[in-house]
Amino acid sequence: MPIHYWYDLLDMLDSWKSTQQMSRSAVLPLLRLYCLASGLWLLDYGAIALAADSPARPEPVRLLLHDFERAAGPLPGIAMSGWTAEPGIGAGRVWYGIEPAQRAGNGRALHLRYRFGPDATGDIGWQLTLPGLDASAYDHLEFWIRGDERSGYAGTLKIEFKQPLAGGPFGLLRKGSTVVTGIGGDWQQVRVPLNFMSGIADWKHLRQFGIVLQPRRSPLAAGGYWLDDIALLKTGQAGPSVRDPVIPPLKTAWEHRLGGKAAAQPYIRARLAGWPERLVIDPSELPADDRAFLERLARDTWRGLTALSDREHGLPFDTVRLNGSIEPARAWLGDYTNVTNIGLYVLDIVAARELGLIDAKEAQARLSGVLDTLERLETYRGFFYNYYDTTTLERTSHFVSFVDSAWLTAGLMVARNAVPELAGRCSRLIGREDYRFFYDPVEQLMMHGYYVNLPQRSEYSYGLLYSEARLGSLIAIGKGEAPAEHWYRMARTFPASFDWQSQSPKRRVDKTVDGYRVAGGYYFWKGLKYVPSWGGSLFEALMPLLVLDELRYAPASLGRNALAHAQIHRRFALEHLGYPVWGLSPSSTPAGNGYGEYGVRILGALGYRSGAVTPHAAALALSVEPTAAIANLRQLAERYPLYGDFGFYDAVDPRTGQVAHNYLALDQSMILIALANHLRDGAVQRYFAADPIIQRVLPMLDAERFFD
Repeated sequence: MPIHYWYDLLDMLDSWKSTQQMSRSAVLPLLRLYCLASGLWLLDYGAIALAADSPARPEPVRLLLHDFERAAGPLPGIAMSGWTAEPGIGAGRVWYGIEPAQRAGNGRALHLRYRFGPDATGDIGWQLTLPGLDASAYDHLEFWIRGDERSGYAGTLKIEFKQPLAGGPFGLLRKGSTVVTGIGGDWQQVRVPLNFMSGIADWKHLRQFGIVLQPRRSPLAAGGYWLDDIALLKTGQAGPSVRDPVIPPLKTAWEHRLGGKAAAQPYIRARLAGWPERLVIDPSELPADDRAFLERLARDTWRGLTALSDREHGLPFDTVRLNGSIEPARAWLGDYTNVTNIGLYVLDIVAARELGLIDAKEAQARLSGVLDTLERLETYRGFFYNYYDTTTLERTSHFVSFVDSAWLTAGLMVARNAVPELAGRCSRLIGREDYRFFYDPVEQLMMHGYYVNLPQRSEYSYGLLYSEARLGSLIAIGKGEAPAEHWYRMARTFPASFDWQSQSPKRRVDKTVDGYRVAGGYYFWKGLKYVPSWGGSLFEALMPLLVLDELRYAPASLGRNALAHAQIHRRFALEHLGYPVWGLSPSSTPAGNGYGEYGVRILGALGYRSGAVTPHAAALALSVEPTAAIANLRQLAERYPLYGDFGFYDAVDPRTGQVAHNYLALDQSMILIALANHLRDGAVQRYFAADPIIQRVLPMLDAERFFD
């Protein structure tokens, strides 16, 4: 927040105090309410209260987990243990015991010592086993710690809680963690908001609390710590959360003047460039010739993408739900968009030009309009927030996403090669995005993103190679903002000891690629070898091929894997599920107005459930199995009321025939770009491969062999 806002707010605070005869701390709730309504976030309102004339706060309610006065904890069922991330690989060893605390007023404390193995990369640590603890009434973790000066220590370590993953496989735990810094040789009390550990939402059924020791976070191969009085606190001051909404003040005021969100829908619809005229197209109208059929699909899809975009700002609406009718009054308009939508819409414009749907002049004008809008949007350290309102252009998210940012960068890279007149503007936007912001040098992975309101990084990193995030990693490496070793740090498979995965990998042995050590291995199904994605969806497997021709540049690794995923998707749906069509991927839920994650369970390390089939998955397969993909698209159009005025709707349930009459900008864009690559000899892919950023990493892609 600009500093003058703080002065304005404090002046307001003093004004309220003098006119209402109130203390500064008494009006803080009013001030916070004002900030929320104005779209501003008073991140340190508690500190302001402490600096003013607020009375002393009551002592927090404390739940002691362990005081180390005896082996058993104060709560029943608590036990201590040491652990390593991957048993048997020599990650290191942990010793611990309860010894005299050497802290005033306390008898004993935990003495924790560790030694990393030679060339260790995995984590080791110590943990308390918790008895399914319900911590939802508490908002902070507190403990005492000091470094062991005799053994040596790092000034930074990670702490974490874990709980079972609801509905997930046995043994897979959800994690909430944060990094504690500034540890010294004297005892100090650490207090951490639980909201910082954003991987856990409900704080029930906690199974573990742990201290995580990481070789890249420690300058020493061995060291030690003392810990004491680990407790949960209820302070009543939980602080900001990842679930805090962003209330856009301009949009909120506009809707209020019109009578509320529902009353504003006709005015939002008036901002669209068009509207569908027919709910369903008779399949007999579609061309019998395959190429003509695909060209018709491209034309209809492009019309929809341009029609369902804001006319003034040129941004596609994220979602339009027709609810089974083309009557505008029955529709719901999602007048917001995200960074991937914008990046793919840039690619859409290039694709439409390549397909002859628009000429070069119109393409340049449309791209220029999108760039005009991008240059107006609020950003954080050069990156765009994940969501924006398409009417007022206000951000509606606190989150800055790695993978979404990468798709915008990819779109700008294609645009600067396809339309040289706009290269300078595209390059300026690309240049201000420094992907070192997302790179975690300890884990050597890209983090999922960053919550600006906490401010804190998100819990998870992209640790599995075969996901849509691999494209962003290549861009970061190509820009020189992540090291090449990051590519080899991402897992191809998980150890057999990770017993929650859908199957154990075959031949998981270390190998060397371009001088980097990487654990190989593969899964196996009905004669086909493959490296897994997380959920087993075609979205994860094939979306990067919209811009990167992996069959050409990584034929023995990513390219061969793409073909295997497409083949298994087809066979699994037709042979195992008994579907007449195939293509499982995240999409709208045909029953209801939700969004679901669908996939082929055996293709994922975890694996999503089967369910809806989505046309965008079938279109993505054009890059690897074109004949089967075209036949599948025809089946989708002929068997179900799935083809509308603007091309395919988002999803169908083959078991019931129920259709989600929704248009999602993300999924429609995937269809159009895949069609352009298929019909125009990889046109979008060629512009991407020509970019200097990608030219630097193409040799790296060719070096690996997944299945040797």
